[in-house]
Amino acid sequence: MQRVRGWSVLACLALTGCAMSVAPPTTQKEARESATAVPGVVLPDTESLRVHDPIGRDYALWVALPAGYAAHPQKRYPVVYVTDALYSFPLVRSVRNLVGQQGVNIEDFILVGLPPQEGLTSKQSRSRDYTPSDPVRTPAGYYSDDVTYGGAAHYRDFLADHALPMIDARYRTDPARRVFAGHSYGALLGAYVLTTQPDMFGTYILSSPSLWFDQGLLPRMQDAAVMPSQPIRVLLSVGGYETVKPGPRYSTGNDMLRQTADFAGQLQRSGRKLQVENIVIDGEDHLTVYPRVITGALLEVLPGEGPYTGG
Repeated sequence: MQRVRGWSVLACLALTGCAMSVAPPTTQKEARESATAVPGVVLPDTESLRVHDPIGRDYALWVALPAGYAAHPQKRYPVVYVTDALYSFPLVRSVRNLVGQQGVNIEDFILVGLPPQEGLTSKQSRSRDYTPSDPVRTPAGYYSDDVTYGGAAHYRDFLADHALPMIDARYRTDPARRVFAGHSYGALLGAYVLTTQPDMFGTYILSSPSLWFDQGLLPRMQDAAVMPSQPIRVLLSVGGYETVKPGPRYSTGNDMLRQTADFAGQLQRSGRKLQVENIVIDGEDHLTVYPRVITGALLEVLPGEGPYTGG
């Protein structure tokens, strides 16, 4: 394991905790002369761990501890794991820190981001790691010829055998209160884990899951789904525009509104120990829905000590 202090990302000055105090230049010439390129901006109270996959891959685990972590050495915390960490890690960290109000509105939690495999692009890594099969490519499909699909089983086992134990060994976690959060392909991965190894997490936040993948493979797998040993909470959500209708914000091929509702019904009728909710968020499409989903979901599944304050 290699540890790297801080998490660096370009152009995150607008994120909570990334503000820089710099006197504004008064002229364009002064602006050019005062502009010094730096590698990136480090988010405070974060670190990056490297975990090795025995088949020869390396992944980072990005970790953001709550502000009061050091001050409460006996306390154990729920852990929220987020897929597509390039996008979701700074977003969820900001939601926890701003909306959460240090445990008042949202219970403090340890945040773990799951970025792409080192050396791969986000598209390459997520297309392989988040999908359960290698689909037949069709001209009308949403698949790419330049990526590999079908690695979800291996990635699930990598998380279970290496990533989750590393986090539990290093930090004061409450393993019984693990939360999975993903969007699109990330939510497809969550639905796959829920179906095949549900006890990995106690709560699944599945935003706009790509249930259409490989001709609806995940819904077709439900008859053989593994029974969890404990009650599991599942929060499904989808944007109101994620259906097929004329207009620029609507879907052009997949009725995810219907697919998600049908999947929620499947889960509710399955006889498994699942508490299932399905929420349609009006006014949002596939690209805009996740910030509202994750904010509302965290308020619901990890309520703070209250009373709620709006700042």
